[in-house]
Amino acid sequence: MSGGFSMVCSSGMLRGGDVFRVRRNLESDESAVSPVIATVLLLAITVLLTTIVVILISGNINAAEKAPPIAEVSVTGLDNGFQIVKFTGLNKHLDPDMVEFNIYHSEDSNMSGIKGFAGDSDVYGRIGSVIAFHDKDAMYTVNEGDYFIINSTAAGTDDGMWIMRLYYQRSNSELSEIRLPAL
Repeated sequence: MSGGFSMVCSSGMLRGGDVFRVRRNLESDESAVSPVIATVLLLAITVLLTTIVVILISGNINAAEKAPPIAEVSVTGLDNGFQIVKFTGLNKHLDPDMVEFNIYHSEDSNMSGIKGFAGDSDVYGRIGSVIAFHDKDAMYTVNEGDYFIINSTAAGTDDGMWIMRLYYQRSNSELSEIRLPAL
């Protein structure tokens, strides 16, 4: 032999009773892919197809979440000098760190005034601050029933000329714009 591995296999009998033998030299047999390479190729194809399906499905899920929230807001002025801005309707739970408020005078074209986020540490759940946000269910979400309390005397918003604008940054959409009542 020439140094290669030879394999002999019996494959049948000839008419004369002689055994038919086939000799194959594995060094020159290139007719098939090895089982290891075939397994690796099948695994790679499976991973590739799974990745494509996951990407397509997650794209559809994210598209549904990007729809802007729809909010209904009411405002009440109290005799003690506080203004309450309450979410009376909201179609989804919102992240307080993404709910921006801006309280500005109606004659101010720059809309500069008091700005912040519902989740700010000096606003969220703070009692006695100029502006406080109260999360009714304490789940760190903005949803129906939650409200802002504005100390109109300290903020100077008691003349009926101030507007509160609520904006959701995740969807870049305005939640509400409402005039604060005179007290």
